[in-house]
Amino acid sequence: MRLRLRFATAMLVVLELAACSSAPRRATPEAAAQGTIRAGGYYKDDGPGAHPPANLDAIADAQPRREPLSPTANRPYEVFGTRYVPITELRPFTQRGTASWYGRRFHGQKTSSGEPYDMYAMTAAHPVLPIPSYARVTNLANGKSVVVRINDRGPFHSNRVIDLSYAAAYKLGYVTVGSARVEVDSIVPGRSSIRAASAQPARAPEASRPSEPAPATEEPRGVYLQLGAFSARETAENFRASIYRQLTWLSDKMYVLASGSLYKVHLGPYGSEADASTVAARIQNEVNLIPVYVVR
Repeated sequence: MRLRLRFATAMLVVLELAACSSAPRRATPEAAAQGTIRAGGYYKDDGPGAHPPANLDAIADAQPRREPLSPTANRPYEVFGTRYVPITELRPFTQRGTASWYGRRFHGQKTSSGEPYDMYAMTAAHPVLPIPSYARVTNLANGKSVVVRINDRGPFHSNRVIDLSYAAAYKLGYVTVGSARVEVDSIVPGRSSIRAASAQPARAPEASRPSEPAPATEEPRGVYLQLGAFSARETAENFRASIYRQLTWLSDKMYVLASGSLYKVHLGPYGSEADASTVAARIQNEVNLIPVYVVR
């Protein structure tokens, strides 16, 4: 009788989730954390489709833009006894944890945004980030980074922070192992993360003005403006020096922060996003660089 009651309760939960318009409309590959990954790293019969694009590496990152937030996908919801309250505005968000992915088993199914899931698009599922919104996801093991559009909910497991599409996970290099340790940075506003990550240091002399603060590898808590992310420390420090040369009024400390295989250039800290926004606007106007807001 006890087993029957447990089974009936479990079925009731499943039916309630299926009937809830704001709940996720798919299962996620959470069994990866429970040892059910088959040889080769794919969850059950998941994996690439029968006819994947010829060059997955050539699939472009999502292009951030301001979109109206979904009135239904951002409502509070409950899954398996846990209540989730989505963020209902575009604001700084940084998170580290394990990423999983989902592929052909869900290809074509409806996402929480109402759009069909495309395993070859640069998208992702997150339990609380706004739908739709954009985030840069970095594989901390190899430094590879992609920009994805958040259009789905999940994962719902304490060991997972984000589910990427098959294409995004492929570009980050972990489809064959099922998961990876990542950093998730929300993009505020628009194309800021792409512009900052691709910025190139000016070809200026190495000398810097006397008042320039020394680079640092650790930073106190607060709101920062990320001005760039580079694969080599020397490039990051040259970029940092170049910014100081171009912005002679800038006296705030600029940090070169090691993050996995990347070296990120952070300016700050500031007491609030409002304080940082004044500096961000001036930087954008003078050097055509849109900073990314990061909260530490």
